[in-house]
Amino acid sequence: MKPLAITLGDPAGIGPEVLAKVLAADVLDSPVTLIGSRWALESGAAAAQVQLPDVPTIGGPEMQVTPIALVDVDAAPEFAGNGFEFGKVAAQCGLLAVRAVERATQYCMQGVVEAMVTCPINKEAIHAAGFVDDIGHQEILARLTGARLTATMLMTPGLRVVHLSTHKSLIEAARYVTRENVLEKLRLTSRTLEHWGLPQARIAVAALNPHGGEGGLLGREEIEEIAPALDDATNEGLNVTGPIPADSIFTRAIAGEFDVVLALYHDQGHIAIKVHDFHASTTATMGIPFIRTSVDHGTAFDIAGQGVADDRGLRAAIAAARALVAGQLARL
Repeated sequence: MKPLAITLGDPAGIGPEVLAKVLAADVLDSPVTLIGSRWALESGAAAAQVQLPDVPTIGGPEMQVTPIALVDVDAAPEFAGNGFEFGKVAAQCGLLAVRAVERATQYCMQGVVEAMVTCPINKEAIHAAGFVDDIGHQEILARLTGARLTATMLMTPGLRVVHLSTHKSLIEAARYVTRENVLEKLRLTSRTLEHWGLPQARIAVAALNPHGGEGGLLGREEIEEIAPALDDATNEGLNVTGPIPADSIFTRAIAGEFDVVLALYHDQGHIAIKVHDFHASTTATMGIPFIRTSVDHGTAFDIAGQGVADDRGLRAAIAAARALVAGQLARL
């Protein structure tokens, strides 16, 4: 069995800490290749007050003979133990985080790992490192793979949400709600979910405006953009419903009426997922040529280094990656 690649994320955040907790708990049932800095992993283990298992350093996943191994991508060796602080934005940490994702992407594209699981990165840190166009993992992965259209899907037990847009201001996200963009994301969602083991997925589309626009009284996007996109999708054979007011669509999905919801902007979907079951929520990226899952939390600089970070999200992300590789989305 090929290993999963797990990137450590920003060393100043909780990524290495929650990863150390997972490794120390001995709950992994398949091999993993850790990608990042050894000093960051050891700092996370020290913060979590756990004993790491044996983690040998290797040159690449194809050389791995142990259940757990580390590819040390130390892009800032002078930073180890020299000025590093948990919870502080640092360009060196941003550089390490991006370099780990770049290496993991390389391994995914080469087919020497099954999939990628990512610990959180910090947007300010990666910008400080000079990656000004990379707002988050989704943008980094699109750049590295040349993917033209990507999307984020959040999953937690009983609810899946795909986002029309994520890292846009609210006003820009509203402008992004066009017939063409909605239709493209519906096609991508249907195609990807089928590949992941859920053919003819029942996709519900959220409304943008309160009460679905009230027939145009509170906005016309539902009439002029969203409904025509749904008509187009239906004519192409997709199983779509909507637009449905956002204050009821998620309850209906949780009740089992839909397989996935297309949310129209970042917080519309994220809030629903995190209120429903924050600690078990994970992220998957659509539109790239391999499977990537992630924790659904950030670097949590406010608690980093204190040993209190919850590792359930990372455990769920690892399980989700294995399920998607096996085409078993339906069991998540």
